[in-house]
Amino acid sequence: CVTSDVQAACRDTSVTQELLKEGFHRDLLVKAELGEDAGGCAVAAGVRLPPGIYADPYELAALQQRNLTKAVLFPDVVDLEAPEYLARDHLLLLFLEPDARCSRCFRAAVPVHARYHRPAAGTEGALVVLESPEVLLCCCHGHLSAECWEPAEVDTPCPSDSTGPCQWHSTKHRPAYEESMLRVPVGLREHSSLVCALTLLTTGLCSGLILAAACKYGHF
Repeated sequence: CVTSDVQAACRDTSVTQELLKEGFHRDLLVKAELGEDAGGCAVAAGVRLPPGIYADPYELAALQQRNLTKAVLFPDVVDLEAPEYLARDHLLLLFLEPDARCSRCFRAAVPVHARYHRPAAGTEGALVVLESPEVLLCCCHGHLSAECWEPAEVDTPCPSDSTGPCQWHSTKHRPAYEESMLRVPVGLREHSSLVCALTLLTTGLCSGLILAAACKYGHF
């Protein structure tokens, strides 16, 4: 009975995420509501980005310079041109800002981008599943309930005025959060021959025009 009561109390912490905009370029909005006061704590969301979606580290750096967002990527090297089947997943640590409308609410948004997928047979879309984020706290000046929070392995400093080391914590008892689905347009495998033929024809035509212009106006 005691264990059930503890789990019920720890379920007060909740997190939601939403993919805004349409197409390949989206904004990921993450909201968290804590079950206890987090005064003096840094609040972050650990978002696992699957191979079908990525965050641009150069774009994140530019946004951070303008104080529009703060996020850390693990690993910090991302192949922006790789298709989904050659990419790898990443962990995005997104720092959340207090929500003025709720004392225990935090939120942040970050741009994410879908990758190109392999052509598929009989379908024009591929599903990318984005798992629910993990809520993380780093408290150098406060104390968290040991029943609800446990140390987390997060390899990034905690933003704090304290000179001593700070420990990140995650929820022990996570509710069954919903996943987000992103449908990415893909080419039809049945159209492969037609696409290849048109591509070769267009390439040959353009190359011929360039060669003709070079022979007419070029100086050799």
